[in-house]
Amino acid sequence: MLVDSHCHLDFPDFAAELDEVVARARAAGIGRLVTICTRVRKHAQVLAVAEKFPEIFCSVGTHPHNAHEELDIDAKALIALTKNPKVVAIGEVGLDYHYDNSPRAAQAQGLRQHIAAARETGLPLVIHARECDADMARILEDETGKGAFPAVLHCFTGGRDLAFKAIELGHYVSFTGILTFKNSQALRDIAAELPADRILVETDAPYLAPLPYRGKRNEPAYVVETAKILAQTRGGTADEIARQTTENFFRLFNKVPRDLANAA
Repeated sequence: MLVDSHCHLDFPDFAAELDEVVARARAAGIGRLVTICTRVRKHAQVLAVAEKFPEIFCSVGTHPHNAHEELDIDAKALIALTKNPKVVAIGEVGLDYHYDNSPRAAQAQGLRQHIAAARETGLPLVIHARECDADMARILEDETGKGAFPAVLHCFTGGRDLAFKAIELGHYVSFTGILTFKNSQALRDIAAELPADRILVETDAPYLAPLPYRGKRNEPAYVVETAKILAQTRGGTADEIARQTTENFFRLFNKVPRDLANAA
């Protein structure tokens, strides 16, 4: 079994054929999927997708692009929305200095609120970090000093220092189809070095389709291709990477049931 630990199945890209997309994921051996929230005010749409399919779960949070729109949603409000059994993570939240769609102060404020919610609930924080390595490392270290919290650097494209700072703080690092791109050797070098028990795979669908699907709409079934390259990068087999990343997923996303037959 493989897991797609980060996708966006509530996005309009999937509206016309969501059932078929999920069926293709099942056929590819994808046993769990987490569809990720980007706006708390649209969380009901994300939750509706998760509640439709037994193997799909979701998060609650505000993407850094939208941080300035939801600064009134504090940790208490986030925590209240995690009571649903299908809500298994906080985020995606973080810093994006590439687009700067939201003021950086608002992004940092939102990040710290979400960290507080992750610390309180014990649910993993799903972190978006783009071109912000120094500030992200500083905030994560500062917040860890207030109390540990579980987290994953999703769609990792940062530098080695940030990756290993996350590992040092007890977090995980997740790779998308970017890992398969020909110009991503530096990223593959980092992936080869990381501890086996701290790596995950994801699609970030509908974005970032891996080779050989690059340029097309991404979907959860394609996580197989990212896992294949991760295995080659680390000198292991696809089966070994599937087992390891799936075990890592269940350890981090510990609210997700291992056995759906006995899930509430």
